Amino acid sequence: MTHYKRILLKLSGEALAGEAGFGIDAERVRALAAEISEVVSQGTQVGIVVGGGNFFRGVSTQAQQMDRVTADHMGMLATVINALALQDALEAAGTATRVLTAIEMRQVAEPYIRRRALRHLEKGRAVIFAAGTSSPYFSTDTAASLRALEIKAEVLAKGTRVDGVYDKDPLAHPGAVLYRDISYDEVLAKSLRVMDATSIAMCRDNQLPVIVFNLNVPGNIMRMSRGEPVGTLIHP
Repeated sequence: MTHYKRILLKLSGEALAGEAGFGIDAERVRALAAEISEVVSQGTQVGIVVGGGNFFRGVSTQAQQMDRVTADHMGMLATVINALALQDALEAAGTATRVLTAIEMRQVAEPYIRRRALRHLEKGRAVIFAAGTSSPYFSTDTAASLRALEIKAEVLAKGTRVDGVYDKDPLAHPGAVLYRDISYDEVLAKSLRVMDATSIAMCRDNQLPVIVFNLNVPGNIMRMSRGEPVGTLIHP
């Protein structure tokens, strides 16, 4: 039995790339889709925002010589590629899925309309939100917070490569301390870069709890949806 009726799951583009770190790892995508499908089958409505860092990121080194607006738009298009790959894997796993994109491209995805997204969720379909907010200078973390609030999700769950929020990067500092429970203001005051400041501030201002958990541990998506203590809870 799941704990939440509706969740927004934030996945990085790198999560779809697997060990390669670039492009799409078909096996990794299938494994993620299987976990998400299991959650949907239990009755939880799932919205998903996926990043594009496995192809292109507006603030990456390869974008340094480019106009920021152009680079950000390229990053948004990368999220559409990932959304379509995840949709294909979810439907192969038996879960009806819709991709809604903030940049219109009707031949490949539906345009993002809030009421349409809510209707899909109510019908038990997984909904993948692509192309960020359609505006440059906003990250996919911010897009995830925005979509979570728009669809009235009960929680924003961010899957990462580590077990939660640490006082410093645990991949670079073996002695980093894991927080199991932390407030929005602490995250902002300590500049803990688990999500960008705009995203955290939006969640704080609207009392939306955030769970940061390790996506690489099989079964963690289901554990999170059941309300089991995985990762770090960010809350008032």
